[in-house]
Formats: sequence, C-alpha cells, structure tokens
Amino acid sequence: MPPPVAPREEHVVQQLGRQRNDPYAWMKFIPSQGVRALDGLPSPLREHLEAERRYADAILQPLTDDAAWFRARMSARTPERYEPGPAASTGWRYESRVPAGGAWRIFSRTGADGQAQVLLDESERAVGQAYYRATAHQHSPDDRYFAWAEDVIGDDRHRICLLDMDTGVVRVLVQSDAFGYGGLVFSPSSRHLFWIWRDAHSRPTRLYRSAVEGGEAVLVHEEHDPSIFMQVARTAAGGFVALTLAGPDIGEVRLIAAGADTDPPKVVRPRQRGVRYEVDEWNGELLMLSDADGAVDRKLQHLDPETFAVRGELVPHRAGIPILAVRPFAEALVRMEREQGLRRLVLTYPDGRETTLGFDDPAYTIDLAPSQPYDAPQVRFVHQTPAQPPRWMDIDFASGRRNAIGPLELGGFDPTVYGVERLQARAPDGETVPITVLSRRDKRAVGPTPLLLTGYGAYGIASEPSFSLPATVLVDAGFRYAIAHVRGGSEKGGRWYRDGCRDKKRNSMIDFIACARHLLDIGYAAPGKIVAQGVSAGGLLVCGAMNIEPSLWAGVIAQVPFVDMLNTMSDADHPLVPLLRPDWGDPLSDPQAYDYIAGISPYENVAQAAYPPVLCTAGLKDDRVPYWEPAKLLANIRYRGIGGKPAVLLLDPDSGHQQSDDRDSAFAQAALFWAFACHCVGLPVPRDGSDGS
Repeated sequence: MPPPVAPREEHVVQQLGRQRNDPYAWMKFIPSQGVRALDGLPSPLREHLEAERRYADAILQPLTDDAAWFRARMSARTPERYEPGPAASTGWRYESRVPAGGAWRIFSRTGADGQAQVLLDESERAVGQAYYRATAHQHSPDDRYFAWAEDVIGDDRHRICLLDMDTGVVRVLVQSDAFGYGGLVFSPSSRHLFWIWRDAHSRPTRLYRSAVEGGEAVLVHEEHDPSIFMQVARTAAGGFVALTLAGPDIGEVRLIAAGADTDPPKVVRPRQRGVRYEVDEWNGELLMLSDADGAVDRKLQHLDPETFAVRGELVPHRAGIPILAVRPFAEALVRMEREQGLRRLVLTYPDGRETTLGFDDPAYTIDLAPSQPYDAPQVRFVHQTPAQPPRWMDIDFASGRRNAIGPLELGGFDPTVYGVERLQARAPDGETVPITVLSRRDKRAVGPTPLLLTGYGAYGIASEPSFSLPATVLVDAGFRYAIAHVRGGSEKGGRWYRDGCRDKKRNSMIDFIACARHLLDIGYAAPGKIVAQGVSAGGLLVCGAMNIEPSLWAGVIAQVPFVDMLNTMSDADHPLVPLLRPDWGDPLSDPQAYDYIAGISPYENVAQAAYPPVLCTAGLKDDRVPYWEPAKLLANIRYRGIGGKPAVLLLDPDSGHQQSDDRDSAFAQAALFWAFACHCVGLPVPRDGSDGS
C-alpha cells in the first residue's frame, strides 16, 4: 500500500532576519476550546490522518502474529504484581498490587489487626473510559482520607478524587484542570488539600487550598512567570507544606507551617537565575539541597527553621558525585547520590556517623519506596538490574542490617540466564560514554546479534538500568538490548547534562552513534541490524542520529518524538517552551540559538538519502509533543528520502503524551515494537509457542 502523500503548502516564516519554509505547517491544529478529536479536525487534516491510520494498519497488519508471540511471552511471565508498603510504625500499612491476570492497580491498606481495606480499584474507575491514567495516590496524615488525581480524557488535565476511608464515600473534590504530577498534598492537619491548577496553556500556575469537607477553593499563590513550573509536597516530618517553583536554572521555595494552613507561604530564598534549591526538614532544622556557588552536583546545608539562615554545611559539593535526593527520617537522613554513573544510598545519623550502601552489579538502579513514615525504624528501597526484577529491601537504622522483603517473582523467568555488562564507548571528542547491555548467556549471545539501542539524554534525566520485562522477551528472541547513557542526561553529574543541551545538544546524537559503532566494533551488534528506540526527547535523539547517519540503522522506533524543534521552540504559547528555553535555547530572541536548532532539528534536516523503516507514535490529545511533529517528519522523509522504506505514523486518537496506564496497553505496544524490530533486521519470530530457546 503506498503511503499517504501530504500536500506541500508554502508557509514562509520570517524570524530574526532568517527565512524558512514550513510546507507541512497546515498539519498543526489547536481547537479554540476543548480537546482535539478526529471529528473536530479541519477536513483536509482529518482525511490525511485517517489515511495515515489506514496505512499504518496495512503496513503493520502482517506483524500481527509476531506481536502476538511477544505479547503472549510477556503475559506468561507476569504474576500478580505486589508492591509492599513500608511497615508502618503505628496505624495502617498502605500497599498496591496488580492482581494475576489483571491490568490495573488496586490500592489497599492493612491495619494492625491484619484486616485489609480496598481503597481504589483502578479497573472499576476505568470502566467505560477510552483513556484512564491515575497518579499522586496518597493518604492523609490522620488516615481518614485517600486522594488521587485521574485523567479520563488523555490531555494531562486531572480531576482530584477523595475517599473518606471511614464511610467509603468517594467525592470529586476538584472537577477538572488540576495538575496531578506532584500537584496535590494534604496539609499536616489533614483538614485541607493543597492542589495545583493548570491554565489554558496547560501550565501549572496556581496553588489552591480546599477544605476536605468541601467548600470553595481558596487561591494561595499565582505564578505569572511562564518559565516556572510548580510542585507541592509536605516536608518529611510534617512541619511544613512546601511549594517549589522552579525551572531548569532557577528555583524558589515557599513554606506554609503546620497548624497555619491559611497563612500565606513564606519565601525561603528569593528566586535567582542560575540557582536551584529544594527544602526539607530533619532533626529540628530545615535542609536545603542547592547548586548555588557553582555546586553543579549540589550541596546540602542546614537552615534555621524560623529565620531560614544557613547554620552550616552537612554535605559539601563533590564534583562528579551528584546528590539526587534526600529522605529524612527521625533516626537517620537517607541520601541518594550517584558515583561512577550508579546510584548508592548514604545514611547519616544525628551524631554525624555515616553508612554507605551500594551494590556490586555492573549496572543497577535503586529507588526509595514512596510514602515512608518519618518515625519508621528502617528505610525501604527497591533494587533492580536489567536482568533482575525489582526486589524490596529494608535497612534497619539501629543495627544497619539489610533485610530482604522479597523479589518480584515472574513465571518461568530465570535471571541467571541473562548477563548485564557496563561498557564504555569513545565519542569523537574523546569523551567516554557508558553503555548498559543485556544479553543471553547462552549460544544466542555468541557473536554479533541484532541490537536494539535505546537512549534519552535530555533535561538531566538519567536512563537508569532498570528491569524491563519486555526487554527480556526481546533478548529471548535473539536480540541484544542496550542503553546508551549519552550526554544530556545526568549519569556522570551536572557536567554531563550541560554538555548535552543548548549549543551542545548535537553531542547527545554523536554519543548515540558512537555507542552503536562501539557495539559493532566489539562484535556485539551485527552490521545492518541495529534498531534505535527513543521516547519524547529520546525521539529527538534517535531521529537526529538517523539524519546524521541514516545507513547505520536497520529501523527506528520513535515514541511521541520531539522532532519539530525549531517550530515548537518558536511557539511562545506552547505549554513547555518558556520553561525549557534554558535546555534548548530561544530561537525567538537569539540568532545563534536559531541557527543551532535549525542545524539539528530532525524535521528540517531530513537528507536525500536512503532511510530505514521508521515507526512513530503520536497521541492526538498530546499538548507536550503534539501529533503534528511526527506527522511532519514522516511526510518529509517520504518526500526527500529515497528507497521507499515504510515511514509509519501510529496515531492514538484517545491518548495524549502517555497511553492508558494499564499493563495490557503497555504489553501490546511493546509487542508491536518488537515485531517491527524483528522485521527490520530479518529475524524470524518463533511460532511454536516456545520462549525462543
């Protein structure tokens, strides 16, 4: 089936003395009100997107059996998923699980008498909804209420629901336009819920306070700087509600003291360009985690809780050892930091003693379990590797003993048949780039194999070497799976991030190519059989690398990819553009930024070359990376590229930047990606019901 041919309509843009033509600008549509829907699009655009969907169905339909094999393997390994809550020192223990054969989470609590109470069954909330995703689940400090934010449209605009755990009654406390990601918290008194509202541009701009018993919401703070995002949380000991106002290179924290819910928030440090900080409390003092005074990997100071004056430095800045987070407990301060690219925990006791916890695995990650009580006698964390499913562990503060709570048991899964390696590629400028590789230990990993290489490399977000059940199934089919820890992330600290953003963003793409070439050189990847995969800004990474060396890739999978950089960063009304200018540059005011972005933006830089098969996903309701970005890129590849390989847009009319948050949707998408990857490299998928062995 021939692909849709998108009309090229001249659309000349004059900007900073420069001129460009954007022939597919007509694909962009923002409704005057409401959310996008297929039947509300202009006729030419609707017809084109419907043609894209028919083309995608026709191209991907032959992969149905292969995708079914992958999906069956994933489902066969999936038991009931249980995430044990931290042992409560008093009162209730809160937990979540996905039941065997189910797709959605069930949240519950268990009392000291062993009696369990179901708080939220997401499968019931999702009934009748084309899209459902919930976040920010939390209980009130007095254990009376349970709150969560849910999106039933797909546009990241949430409603906030409140369960009275005494009566079992669920109310919608906030009907719409709430910001769920770090956007709600109970006051220490449990009488109020503080929550964040999103404006017409989907930016979180207001903090409100609502009484849990009902009534009119009260405005607490309104932010007028569009480059600032906000989050709200309770400090660890429950002494304050903290409103954090921040961008990539600026920050400000305002505190509301416990018992003073209705008082205006107090500023800890006025915002200052070039300085970010966070605030928590421990041992009768405030803690400030800051990058001030050149501390790019951050330092930890303690402050007077009344005057906010600095009392001293708890942890100095150490270049190359970034402090990722702190979690205070009454008995110890737990610090998460990174050394040599891998996470470790450091426990600091009130008397100044310290204990460090790391692991010997070549590549792993650890995370602190959420919602742990301040007076808990231990800290709970989760350890995992690309070959080892998550396992929960406690560290007892008094003895320092490490206690295993239990691993996630997968049906028919043996972690010992997989090997994990940490390798180093050398970029052309001499920088070494870490790579995490997952392989089979048996004959399937002898010699070069097909390779799936993934990466992200943006906003200082590290690509952690986590366990991925779909990745293990792909490896069983005959692939190696690798993560390129390119510049732009934070795997090697603040410098690593800064060396992969703004006018150094091309480094990320060159690093990604260097990782692919290194795996070819050492015989891990077979020539012509490398598939690249990236999500969002990771889509920019892989599509940028594809433009630089299109012949290197057997295929490219780009999920909701940020590929129309120049036009998006020139749109001041885009929800994220003012916030992210420090990461990408401002082509509206800076000619050098314009020229640099114009030189790397995937849409503008499609070459007259043979392109590999490309599969892009998009959500029609996505405001972060709208559908027109991948649609324009694919139209340009079809127009300029040669060779006629498929360039496919997989458009979901019901979702936004993320798909529905159920296990079935996640497995179905991964299975299709793996079937596409196998087709790109010519690898037959087993048909006999085996696991690939």
